[in-house]
Amino acid sequence: MTNRHAVVVGAGIGGLTSAVALHRRGWRVTVCERSPEPPVTGAGIGLAPNALRALGAVGVDVSRAIGGAVPATMGVRRPDGLWLTRAGTADMAARYGTAPLAVPRPALTATLAAVLPPSALRYGAEVTGVDDAEGRPTVRTAAGPDLPADLVVAADGIHSPLRRAHFPAHPGLHYIGETAWRTIVDAPDLRIPAMSETWGRGERFGVTPLVDGRYYLYATAVVPPDTRFADPRTELLRRFGTWHDPVPALLDRVGRLDAADVLRNDLYDLAAPLPYLHHGRIAWLGDAAHAMAPNLGQGGCQAIEDAVVLARLLPAGEHGDGGDTAVAAALAAYTAARHARTDAVRLRARRVGRLGVLRNPVAVAVRDLVVRVTPDRLALRGMDDLFNGFRLPA
Repeated sequence: MTNRHAVVVGAGIGGLTSAVALHRRGWRVTVCERSPEPPVTGAGIGLAPNALRALGAVGVDVSRAIGGAVPATMGVRRPDGLWLTRAGTADMAARYGTAPLAVPRPALTATLAAVLPPSALRYGAEVTGVDDAEGRPTVRTAAGPDLPADLVVAADGIHSPLRRAHFPAHPGLHYIGETAWRTIVDAPDLRIPAMSETWGRGERFGVTPLVDGRYYLYATAVVPPDTRFADPRTELLRRFGTWHDPVPALLDRVGRLDAADVLRNDLYDLAAPLPYLHHGRIAWLGDAAHAMAPNLGQGGCQAIEDAVVLARLLPAGEHGDGGDTAVAAALAAYTAARHARTDAVRLRARRVGRLGVLRNPVAVAVRDLVVRVTPDRLALRGMDDLFNGFRLPA
């Protein structure tokens, strides 16, 4: 009798959270990541109260590991600087038990990886397929060897090869009409007290203070898919250089970065929900399971929820014989627990995004007026189902 073995495909936030949660449950875990090494650069991620509670349930205290500084306010603005809606993070903490945190993605993945035995992490190990025809899956890797497992967690991202292989009739991804730029800048002299997203006409610009004192910046624009730009820094300055303070000062910092430090990706979500979130002994989570537009800041948060719920439903890892039915039953329960919630968030993120991409001047004016006259307390209350929606299964 040996401990049950889980192979996690992908060392992103969802994959590493699932590895940590399963490790806490006594499973032997192997994480296969095709990248040759952990990320050292990249964007930030906002951890909403639901994600922080989920991480806490598996013993990960982000504020202790990375930092707990939060901005005083967060809200939406116009390009001239007028606030359309604004909420105090103290009010959010009072309502939801904790304020959201924004952290650099590499810092969060490093925090999660540090919980695992070093032998659990295999970088440069591209998974080429999973053979689950005999009931107990075998994970094939490009460099070998094959890995027999009691469970495979498909956390292989928005373009998930495992999703395409095991759901061949699924329509796949849907371009939501926008491209996005993301980067992190160091600007301690600016002392920006607020997390904000500014809505223009078919363009948006977000500023998020990180817990380490830097700023995560993101911007979106409505463009055809696969549009090419010569230099992302020049394009950002052209589009947003005349917007309200502190956007021009932040763009000045962006101009000092290497062009490679500004990430750009077209934005996609899943065109339709998967019929279920498992197949045999494989479970999908995060972007591989329910890729969603970033408009609610819930993509990573829902991946964390997925990982914690999955581990909670699975049997303990000790003394698994690899042939029982407990894992199969747990995966069916996982689909039942997560399918409706994640698809509702996916659809809501798509609907919210339609507001941000409006370009008609009249439609934009109406949008801004409606958002501005909505009381802030009602806008905050509208997040209750997201921030209070995480539940651990019994």
